[in-house]
Amino acid sequence: MKKITSPFLLAAFFIGLICIAAQQPKPKEKGKSKKEKVAVKPEAKSKDQLVEITTEYGKMVLKLYNETPLHRDNFIKLVSQGFYDSLMFHRVIKNFMIQGGDPQSKTAPSGMMLGNGDLPYKIPAEFNQKLYHKKGVLAAARDDNPKKESSACQFYIVQGKKFTMPELTNLRNQINYNNKSKMLQDMTNSDSVMAKINDYKLRGDKDGLHSYMLSLQPIVDEMYKPMEVYYTSDQLTKYMTDGGTPFLDMSYTVFGEMISGFNVLDSIATVPCDANNRPLKDVRMQVKLLK
Repeated sequence: MKKITSPFLLAAFFIGLICIAAQQPKPKEKGKSKKEKVAVKPEAKSKDQLVEITTEYGKMVLKLYNETPLHRDNFIKLVSQGFYDSLMFHRVIKNFMIQGGDPQSKTAPSGMMLGNGDLPYKIPAEFNQKLYHKKGVLAAARDDNPKKESSACQFYIVQGKKFTMPELTNLRNQINYNNKSKMLQDMTNSDSVMAKINDYKLRGDKDGLHSYMLSLQPIVDEMYKPMEVYYTSDQLTKYMTDGGTPFLDMSYTVFGEMISGFNVLDSIATVPCDANNRPLKDVRMQVKLLK
């Protein structure tokens, strides 16, 4: 695990940006995705919806969270349509997770790299501090889009590992530091901020540029508050006793959790895999809603 950077080094990071900000090339605007974004209208649910995933290793039963209605309703829709039947758990990493839902996996020949298949829309992120990556949770995979919107169909189930209290403290600090740094970089690359930086440069006003860059720090701090990662006493207990993947919290949407079949999860998570983490022997699924 990397050493945690102190708050003093964080300040140094902001100041360091001053030296390079004026020389930063303006990022090229990326082309818009061809994938259509389809809003999923949430429906009110008073009862937890249960889902059963059957594999050759046994059955896993999961409940979908009502706190994430967009992901819940989209998953229910796909399961009702039989979308997941015969798809694979195509990416398996021991002590991390098992991932499935790539539509290309239904007919993929042996050895084919999987993970790029999707449906032509994304699901808006539904982050909730109370829903975290403990062992057995169901979460949505995604690409590296800035809004952290979820794949329409790919999901993963966390196996994870156990953490100590010092590890969790260091991890939380590192995540928040990295996220704030990334937010500052994105802000520095924005048109409005870049224009001000260039103006200071043209006028040769180094002191003004220094003060302006430092003024961005409290703005970033305030913007980041809703996304700040922290662990409740329940989370700490779960991560230390049962395990999980806390470094994914508030970055990937968690929308359900396993209520039975943990032995099946562990069995799948330990199957032999190739260099791309695809099981050497296909692990296919059948998925249905339980009334």
